[in-house]
Amino acid sequence: MYTAFVRHLCRSYIFDDKLTTLPMGTAHIYKNFDTLTHINFISLMTTVKPARNYGLDILRVIACYMVIQIHTGEFYYIGNMGLTLNTADANWVGWYNSLCRICVPLFVMISGFYLFPVSDTPAFFKKRMSRVAIPFILWCILYAFYYYFIGQIDLQTALINILKIPVNYGVEIGHLWFVYMLLGLYLIAPIVSPWVQSASRGVMEFYLALWAIAFSLPYIHLVFPEIWGEAFWNHTPMLYYFSGFLGYVVLANYIKRFHMQHRPGHYVLGVALIIAGYAITTFGFLHRLPTEKYVNTLELTWGFETINVAMMTAGVFLLFKNVTIKNPSAPLMKLVLDVAAKSYGIYLAHIMVLNAWHATLDKYFETAAIKIPLIALSTFITVYIGIKILSYLPKSKWLVG
Repeated sequence: MYTAFVRHLCRSYIFDDKLTTLPMGTAHIYKNFDTLTHINFISLMTTVKPARNYGLDILRVIACYMVIQIHTGEFYYIGNMGLTLNTADANWVGWYNSLCRICVPLFVMISGFYLFPVSDTPAFFKKRMSRVAIPFILWCILYAFYYYFIGQIDLQTALINILKIPVNYGVEIGHLWFVYMLLGLYLIAPIVSPWVQSASRGVMEFYLALWAIAFSLPYIHLVFPEIWGEAFWNHTPMLYYFSGFLGYVVLANYIKRFHMQHRPGHYVLGVALIIAGYAITTFGFLHRLPTEKYVNTLELTWGFETINVAMMTAGVFLLFKNVTIKNPSAPLMKLVLDVAAKSYGIYLAHIMVLNAWHATLDKYFETAAIKIPLIALSTFITVYIGIKILSYLPKSKWLVG
């Protein structure tokens, strides 16, 4: 009886704007409903293991593949010194990879979905940081020697790059910039956890509305280069605190708390967001391709922190959040779950394999319409097999995550 009562209170506290009823015979426990906000129902809920969300496992696999396809496409529109290659292949990149820009935001939303509550900060840091930071450091070292062995740098530079890992070497590698950002989200998680778990629906929507405006700033800047306190001497303008990847974490938890119910309207909204976001993302890339000399300006609509990419990300998340699997033990689903579990290792390792597949397959086909998906899929499968093999080694979690 007591367990059922606690679950009822927790369910009301988490998923409703406010608690409107109490079970019969329990009103004498509280003089008024306001006192409920001072009770840590979150810790009570952690004793109940939630059902696995297979939709998010599938999304993790999709996002992992999208990362590889994005990096495959870079061979066909990025020239030396960051110059834009305005070719037919670059147009295929625009059509193929605009949707794939949701890959990193999806990873952040999925991680954010499971991030809270943070009830034991030391234990949280020990688990999260060790599972992310140690493989990151090891792969940075491997990449330093990889670039030495393929002749891009000398041994002294490789050793210096290893020393630069705490500074920014992951960014020099390229794709490993993501880990610095993810570690930053972990650092702030214990601070924002109480708010994310207890904020009202209206307050979270207020935050997300300002976040959406902040994500529109790249386009506002086309008209007003500086706005709301922006200046060369001020790096924290008005909406600075509402920008960045933290918004994806808040969005995931907003959906988790208020919109996890299965509703047909969510599918309609999801599809609409994907179509609108994809149209903006793709048109912006293709429209700017003939005129932008450098990639950093070409990719205006491809930014992870743009409203159109956020729209696509939210749309895809809505489509997958309620996916159910009748037979999770089926061979295909077991494979999906295994790939999802190894997605971090795949992410860390894939550049080495991608370079090899590109060098092997690129010369056999004329158009990027074939080369991009073929090379990306070959890389995805090969890296998964490699990470799978590595996972059998003792202490492999320190290498594959």
